[in-house]
Amino acid sequence: MIKQQGNILFCGVGGQGILLASEITAFVLIASGFDVKKSEVHGMAQRGGSVVAHLRYGEKVFSPLIDIASADIEVAFELLESVRYLPYLNTKSKVIVNTQKILPPSVSTGVEQYPDNLLDILKEKDLSVFPINAFDMAKEAGDMRAVNMVLVGALSKFIPVNEDVFFNIIEEKIPKKILEINRKAFIFGQKAVLT
Repeated sequence: MIKQQGNILFCGVGGQGILLASEITAFVLIASGFDVKKSEVHGMAQRGGSVVAHLRYGEKVFSPLIDIASADIEVAFELLESVRYLPYLNTKSKVIVNTQKILPPSVSTGVEQYPDNLLDILKEKDLSVFPINAFDMAKEAGDMRAVNMVLVGALSKFIPVNEDVFFNIIEEKIPKKILEINRKAFIFGQKAVLT
C-alpha cells in the first residue's frame, strides 16, 4: 500500500483504454472519500500516438499535474511508453507495465528499431517493476480489449481502497454485455502482482 495520498501516471498509446482506466480509478478514489484531480493528454491518440493521464489524490489536491520525479505509480499500457515517462519516476516509484509491444510508426516503417532491453532499463533505475502480460490475460478473460481492466486490477493492490469499491464502480461504468469479462480481467490483474 502507498500512503493516503498519491500520484498515479497512466501511459500508453491510443486505443488501449487508458482514459477509461484512469476514469474508473478516479471514481473509485472519490467514492472512497479522497479529493481527486485528473488531467489527460491524448494528442494523436486516434492514430496510435502517445496517451498520458495524470491522477492525484489525497485529503486535498490543488493541481492534477504530477511533478517530475514525483509519481508514486506508473501504469504503463505499453512497454516503450513505460520508459518514455521515466522523468516522472523516482526510486520509490512502482511501475506496473504491460509487456505488450505496439510498434510506433517509425518502427513499422523500418526507420528505427524497437529496443529489446526496456525492462532492464526500468530495473536499472532501482524502480519496483511489475511486468504483466496483460494482453494475454485480457484474451483469457474473453476480450483482448480488457487490457485496461487487467492493469486496473494490478493497480488496485497498491492504493488504499477496498476492492469492493472497484467492483461497484466497474459495474456502474462498464456496459452489462461486457461486465463479466471486465470483472475477470480485473481479478487476473490483481493476481498478477504479488504485494
